[in-house]
Amino acid sequence: MTDPARMPATELADLIRRRQISPVEVVGSVLARIAALEPRLNAFTEVFADAARDAARAAEAAVMAGGELGPLHGVPVTIKDLTAMAGVALRAGSRTTEGQVPAQDAPLIGRLRAAGAIIVGRTTTPEFGWKGVSESPLTGITHNPWRHGGNAGASSAGAGAACAAGFGPLHQGGDGAGSIRMPAHFSGVFGLKPTFGRVAHAPSSNSDNVVHQGPITRTVADAALMLRCMAGPDPRDYLSLEAPPADYPARLGGDLAGLRIAFSPDLGHARVDRDVAALVRDAAASLPALGAAVEEVTPAWGPDGPALIRFFWPTQYAQHTRLLPRWRDAMDPGLVALIEANAGRTVADYQIMRERKLAYIGAIGAFFAEWDYLVTPAVSVAAFPATRLAPEGWPEHAWDWLTWAEFSYPFNFTGNPAASVPCGFTPAGLPVGLQIVGRRFDDAGVLRVASVLEAARPWAQHWPSL
Repeated sequence: MTDPARMPATELADLIRRRQISPVEVVGSVLARIAALEPRLNAFTEVFADAARDAARAAEAAVMAGGELGPLHGVPVTIKDLTAMAGVALRAGSRTTEGQVPAQDAPLIGRLRAAGAIIVGRTTTPEFGWKGVSESPLTGITHNPWRHGGNAGASSAGAGAACAAGFGPLHQGGDGAGSIRMPAHFSGVFGLKPTFGRVAHAPSSNSDNVVHQGPITRTVADAALMLRCMAGPDPRDYLSLEAPPADYPARLGGDLAGLRIAFSPDLGHARVDRDVAALVRDAAASLPALGAAVEEVTPAWGPDGPALIRFFWPTQYAQHTRLLPRWRDAMDPGLVALIEANAGRTVADYQIMRERKLAYIGAIGAFFAEWDYLVTPAVSVAAFPATRLAPEGWPEHAWDWLTWAEFSYPFNFTGNPAASVPCGFTPAGLPVGLQIVGRRFDDAGVLRVASVLEAARPWAQHWPSL
């Protein structure tokens, strides 16, 4: 691979450090690829071309000066348009946010810059990240790189599409019900939702502690490197973990000897399209040859999830009720319906359901006392038209897109680390992801299992034709 825009971050960082390639060349290649393909893909709300070129020249000067370089020195990265950047408009996929400019960076922005990364642009999101479909009133459709007009999936859709398209190697995502793993699944790349609090986030999300920040990349090693640079506590996030970042890249590889892995094709309740189910089952069947003991299971807690998410998903957006008198007609109709689903609910209703949610979280914790990892489909379906909230033949609803995405949100409730690993293509040529879930705090283990599967079943050589 000679195009710097399509090279892994691990390779780029090494070549830059050894003066084999210039940050100016790398950033120029990424910006040229964006300019050529972005009008068709629509993965960005804003491209910082001039600022990125300036940063690349400064990075080149630092290389030539022989000073100490960060682990991502000169490597391009994108930031999702739900993450605060000082002095840069935060639009969140909505017409209602005009003029909103944060005064401070989110913690991960400072960490990525301190590591030497160069931010090249902001990626698209559905309005306030509310749905699993890559469309918003502000930016329109973000297209799946494998099928124009197809869904690129959830609130980090722009990041996943940009990753698959080769708009640089590193892309920041956020995940409140699957919004790192779902875009990774739909676009055929790797996405990791770390343990809750692993990557500090500020301002804190008003969503009952379900939003996680993490990497979307083409390789597991790139995700491990990016997580190492993003992770760590911050005083502005009282829920951030106190542990300093682990050396995730050093823990990759090996085999799966001694690990007990549970495989659940449906969590005891979820519908899954036949092509997706077959690919996931085939990938799970490859794990014993890599050393793991694998058993198919039906978790007793699985069927309790749908009622919980359908109560709590609207409550996360209740704060936007204040926008409706002025902005209703300019907002996504599905988001309006979601907000209005809170009508008539009481504090007592919330507390009763939260009690059920805590019991559900406890049951999943007990499950992981018996198993090292759980593997499932990442999503029930491959990419479908982004003009729809659900694929044809699935239940239609004003706001409930969750029928085809029942595998991800349980681990937002619990905070467990979870990843989507590419595991093949449907007969129609659309990517599918396998989800790997680990115990809380075992981010390194999830990355290691993913890296072993990656070595056995490589995926990064596949590129959409665009």
